[in-house]
Amino acid sequence: MKIGLNTDGLGALSLEKCLDSVAKLGLSCVEFGLGGWSSAPHVDIAEMLASAKSRDRLMGMLRERNLEISALNCSGNQLHPGDIGPNDTKLACDTIELASLLGVSRIVMMSGLPAGGPDDRHPNWITSSWPLEAMHMLEWQWSERVIPFWRDYAKAAERKGVRLCVEQHGRQAVYNVESFFRLREAVGKTVGVNFDPSHLIWMGGDPISAINALGDCIYHVHGKDTRIELQSRVDGLLDPKHVTPVSGRSWNFVSLGHGTSVHGWLDIVRALKAVGYDDVISIENEDYSMAARDAIATSAATLRFCLAHA
Repeated sequence: MKIGLNTDGLGALSLEKCLDSVAKLGLSCVEFGLGGWSSAPHVDIAEMLASAKSRDRLMGMLRERNLEISALNCSGNQLHPGDIGPNDTKLACDTIELASLLGVSRIVMMSGLPAGGPDDRHPNWITSSWPLEAMHMLEWQWSERVIPFWRDYAKAAERKGVRLCVEQHGRQAVYNVESFFRLREAVGKTVGVNFDPSHLIWMGGDPISAINALGDCIYHVHGKDTRIELQSRVDGLLDPKHVTPVSGRSWNFVSLGHGTSVHGWLDIVRALKAVGYDDVISIENEDYSMAARDAIATSAATLRFCLAHA
């Protein structure tokens, strides 16, 4: 396995300084955010699509540091009922094109979340079968919005030889193993998983069980952890408070080993290997309790230990 970095974690640095830091940390791969929920700090997708010179410069900078691109990330909400939807759909389609031009075989993204009906103005995450209208809303979302978009999008990706790595994330149509398989059964094997244990943890799931259930559907992995806080004993795990400040929350994203134990991460790596995944684990840092480079270095050290002993 290889260790990489989603470069949004060093978004305050220029592209050159970011890549220098990745190389100094001894990492092998980078994952670039291109827009949507990423500020796209390092790659301008419009410039890259328009200019072969810009693409060559980027690839040259990577070669100089013995780095490769593990994936392009276009996470956003292409199913949003407002203006966000068409904008993020364009980003998703442009990302397929850029991946093809750069020779990148994977795109990391989220499923998106539609409204609950044709007249709704905001996305609606259905997490309960009661009140009973929730079930009608859920079926409308999937039949009228989720599956139609993904059938067409998966075909476009397949034509370019690109695999789609859907991240199971809260407030998305695909947020767990069951909802992922509903999507895959409808659109085919071009769609796999970007496995990120951090979201499953705050929803009360078990990463090892999920890995075993997903098997060879795992196409890409994020190295990201969650710590369940004492406040969860009072309020449960559903927490709409902003991610900062971290105090007072029911859970927080943390660097690897600060939520799940190091031995727990060793078990995750072993489980990934057992189902045949032997590729990159891309560190996605959203630990707001320490400096970004320190958090990334901590995560990298945890992964190195796990890879050495797995």
